[in-house]
Amino acid sequence: MEYVTLNNGVKMPLEGFGVFQVPEAAVCEQAVGDALAAGYRMIDTAAAYFNEEAVGAAIRKSGIAREELFITTKLWIQDAGYENAKKAFQVSLSKLGLAYIDLYLIHQPMNDYYGSWRAMEELYEEGKIRAIGVCNFYPERLADLCINAKVVPAVNQVEIHPFFAQTGALETMKEYGVQAEAWGPLAEGKHGIFTHPVLTRIGAKYGKTAAQTALRWNAQRGVVVIPKSTHKERMEENFDIWDFTLNAEDMEEIGKLDLGHSEIIDHSAPETAKFLNSWKIHD
Repeated sequence: MEYVTLNNGVKMPLEGFGVFQVPEAAVCEQAVGDALAAGYRMIDTAAAYFNEEAVGAAIRKSGIAREELFITTKLWIQDAGYENAKKAFQVSLSKLGLAYIDLYLIHQPMNDYYGSWRAMEELYEEGKIRAIGVCNFYPERLADLCINAKVVPAVNQVEIHPFFAQTGALETMKEYGVQAEAWGPLAEGKHGIFTHPVLTRIGAKYGKTAAQTALRWNAQRGVVVIPKSTHKERMEENFDIWDFTLNAEDMEEIGKLDLGHSEIIDHSAPETAKFLNSWKIHD
């Protein structure tokens, strides 16, 4: 495993395990347990994934020392605002059964996220969170927050994969010292990524699959990846990307797959804002 050092000095693994769309407790607990057994030490969850308790149970059963793990969870839109964010953080902490969170993220740039950020800054200064960051903050929102915040976000988790390379967004993150983290690093299976001819051909040179090639491409760009799977064999495959290096020609060829936009979600659309704000995670 390779690591990146965040802007506050905290080390973060370049690869972790995501649990989005794994809400069933037993399935999630088993998946996280299998991932930890496979060598993953970073787990990415969220209040809106409805599986923090299952993640916490798997962590406890693993027997792995807490300091060896890097646990991320996220604040949902419904709980935005100074007071709400503080309460929501304690709920997540309790569900996970942990004394602290390694990385706490604002899940979407919606509602009173500035109030949320002030609360998170205080929780960070109190040592309850080792690093704070954001998700889905596109360049203009990220720049605005970085300029006006007391604590600059350590991480911005956005959609990044060969078909949506986010080159401009990465430049903005670099300018402000924000670490890029990719959700959907395998494009949620779109574009035939697992059998894509370019990724398959390049991977074959190294004895790797198309998926491994896509993950390695992001990692070599310095982007943290959090692939998800409930299948142990696929978890192990996704984690086996640290024994080869794509050459410059490979990197360039994969970069040409970029469509320049997402085909998963359009965060600039009013319909997206309406949908995400309507998604309630509690009464």
